[in-house]
Amino acid sequence: MRCGQSALKPVHAPEAPRMVEQSKKRKSSRSFFHQHSLSIVSLSILLLWIVLYIRSNPDTHWGAFFGNAIADWTGLVVTVVATKFMYEKGSAESRKPPRDLLGRAHHVLRDHSLTIFLAITGICWVVLFARMETQSRWGEVVGNIVSEWTQIVGIVLLTKKLIELHSKESK
Repeated sequence: MRCGQSALKPVHAPEAPRMVEQSKKRKSSRSFFHQHSLSIVSLSILLLWIVLYIRSNPDTHWGAFFGNAIADWTGLVVTVVATKFMYEKGSAESRKPPRDLLGRAHHVLRDHSLTIFLAITGICWVVLFARMETQSRWGEVVGNIVSEWTQIVGIVLLTKKLIELHSKESK
């Protein structure tokens, strides 16, 4: 080895861009499950709670737990799935709408689609609950779902104007 030469081999710069390209390819070619795993797993857990509730005695602690879990996880699934596709103008709980929809009516529907969806489905839950025996096995579950819906609508509407210091949901 001559004086001034290093025993280390030089790092070739062209390898770095190749690694970036491979990383981009990996991100764009991720599986359907990977891209929708939160929705799929949340829905699977909700279905598990439903099956366990059907097979359990609602008068036991476990039965009551499964019934409450159905309402809670229904709210989670709706929050995850609805906020993927619907928007609420000004709400920190909603993603930003695309700009490619045309017409004033489309803009109003787009800007408030999350609240419209939650209001329509919430009314359906209330009507269903009103027609059920409140103390029946499924009456309690549907009552809890109605409660969960009011919480979801509340957080969407409240986060439009109100803030909480140091909260990432606050603008």
